[in-house]
Amino acid sequence: MPLDQGKAPFALPKLPYADDALAPVVSAHTISFHHAKHHKAYIDNLNNLITGTPYADLTLGEIIKKSAKDEKAKGIFNNAAQSWNHDFYWHSMSPKGGTPTGKIKSMVDDSFGSLADFQKAFKAAAVGQFGSGWAWLVEKNGKLAIETTSNADTPLAHGGKPLLVADVWEHAYYLDFQNRRPDHIQAWLEKLCNWSFAEENLG
Repeated sequence: MPLDQGKAPFALPKLPYADDALAPVVSAHTISFHHAKHHKAYIDNLNNLITGTPYADLTLGEIIKKSAKDEKAKGIFNNAAQSWNHDFYWHSMSPKGGTPTGKIKSMVDDSFGSLADFQKAFKAAAVGQFGSGWAWLVEKNGKLAIETTSNADTPLAHGGKPLLVADVWEHAYYLDFQNRRPDHIQAWLEKLCNWSFAEENLG
């Protein structure tokens, strides 16, 4: 399971698979930039921003929830949320992903009608997210729902219960798919979507 990592200083979490394990949907080349540079930068920035502040005594989840309500802590929120979002994103993918089973399959069928209907709705939300952001599968009142957030925002900041997330910032797919976000999301859903992780997050 991804973060919380305890308290600062935070470290870049290791990937749960090899750099090339998600190819060709997410290539090792993309991973090398996305994880080792983008994700690491958020971690490093966060550590620098919270040094000497009360935030340094909080867990990552606590930092996100507190800074989301603090107008003076936007930089802290952006880097904390992006650190958490990215770790959650890495776990939302698996080389053996794509098809739900068991309880999560039943919930997909109950909430959306079928896996195909879910994929259609999720793709529409992910592709329709203007600019940078995220497409989430969340649990609400015992059913599944799809949400999108802009930039660094995350359901975690608003008391939500995320199960899966797809990153629709361009750096997540541009090296492999250029501007073809719909093709990337379709491939992500069919081949990488980690339903086992989603079921774990049901709790």
